[in-house]
Amino acid sequence: MITAIAIVRLRSLFAVAMLTGIYSLLSASVFVVLDAVDVAFTEAAVGAGFSTVLMLGTLALLPSHTEKRPRHRPVLPLIVVIATGLALVYGTLDMPRWGDPDAPIHKHVAPYYLNASPDEIGIPNVVTSILASYRAYDTLGEVTVIFTAGVGVLVLLGRRRGGRKGKTKQ
Repeated sequence: MITAIAIVRLRSLFAVAMLTGIYSLLSASVFVVLDAVDVAFTEAAVGAGFSTVLMLGTLALLPSHTEKRPRHRPVLPLIVVIATGLALVYGTLDMPRWGDPDAPIHKHVAPYYLNASPDEIGIPNVVTSILASYRAYDTLGEVTVIFTAGVGVLVLLGRRRGGRKGKTKQ
């Protein structure tokens, strides 16, 4: 919470970029505590690593100082954030309670994965066996989407920078 408030209050874009990387690392550590190691790896790699590098690369392309200070009206973004938060809370109202043993996930899929994956896959970690075997195509698709997005951003950044250097005056 302190990191998020600091991000909103700071005026230095470099400090904001670094604090968002720290925020992602803190989020990854929360995921580790919640035993979601696969999500923590993704958050650390994409959130703290790749996104921070992209933000710092973007800052390198921007001028260091601007002449005018932009005037912001904080009311509209606050209304959008509150409306989004209320929509997300509303979307969770019909979900089963946290840890409810009668939830559908605990009746069908989870028992099969817990009982069958050590024998079928041979990997002692159930999460790893699910991601590497049962959901391998899904995981491959997610990795492909992330890789494609990263390459697309790098191509866009490289094209802009290359366009400036490639022009010669005659």
